[in-house]
Amino acid sequence: MYGFNEKYQSYLSSFESYLAGYSNGLKTYPEILGESMRYSLLSGGKRVRPVLMLAVAEVLELDPNEALPFAVALEMIHTYSLIHDDLPAMDNDDFRRGKPSNHKAFGEANAILAGDALLNEAFSLCLGECLKGEKYALAAKFLSDCAGKNGMIAGQPADLYFSTQSGEVTEDELLFIHENKTGKLLLAPVIIPSILSENRYYLRLEQFGKELGRLFQITDDILDVTGEFESMGKTLGKDATANKLTYVKLYGLEGAKIRADECAQRSIAILESMDADTQFLKDLVAFVRDRKH
Repeated sequence: MYGFNEKYQSYLSSFESYLAGYSNGLKTYPEILGESMRYSLLSGGKRVRPVLMLAVAEVLELDPNEALPFAVALEMIHTYSLIHDDLPAMDNDDFRRGKPSNHKAFGEANAILAGDALLNEAFSLCLGECLKGEKYALAAKFLSDCAGKNGMIAGQPADLYFSTQSGEVTEDELLFIHENKTGKLLLAPVIIPSILSENRYYLRLEQFGKELGRLFQITDDILDVTGEFESMGKTLGKDATANKLTYVKLYGLEGAKIRADECAQRSIAILESMDADTQFLKDLVAFVRDRKH
């Protein structure tokens, strides 16, 4: 009998098992580099991105072993971005997932290098997959584009830039930040299984991934105001202090909640248009909308 929590845990267990096996091979000299990489990579968390990739793979009837290497590469990219995001020069946060941030545990220089190493390891893994054929190379390129100067990295300087501006900002500027800084790494786990499945449901999954990424960021903005440290595991209230451009800043808390509900409704409508079993993905939309961490 289907249960969302049980299904989520099943995907999570598959991913964690594969990740643990891969991480055992991360031998480095000096050892502190490997320690700092594993400290953040194996720190747990919701693992929404790899769970999402495995769930979409199942919807598309794709062998999960085809998706797992890309799921690990994606999580390494995500982890490197969090390590760098927490640095004093960026968001300056002392905690991540309830533990001291990487730079607090290992020092700023080692944290920067751990992030660099995780990013390079992710693409080393992807290049190994490229040797299997064209669709694997296309999947790796898509992940690279989502992570790079036209994706996640583009969103970060825009986020920093607009936090220093005192004039009026537009919704387009807000969307640019969030669709890149957060959204692209939530689009990747939706599209990569489609690429590996000969582009099955590509356009509808692209729409779904964009809506889900926007929903995730809106709820993140809301939780920065309403969340608790014990469940979030990071410093809260920093968006307002740092003058960050957020949905709450632009629309108010209630306005942000309305837009989150609209994103969730559009996401579910897209899934319902697909001739496939998308129940877990629909429940995942509700999970993201109602999350407390």
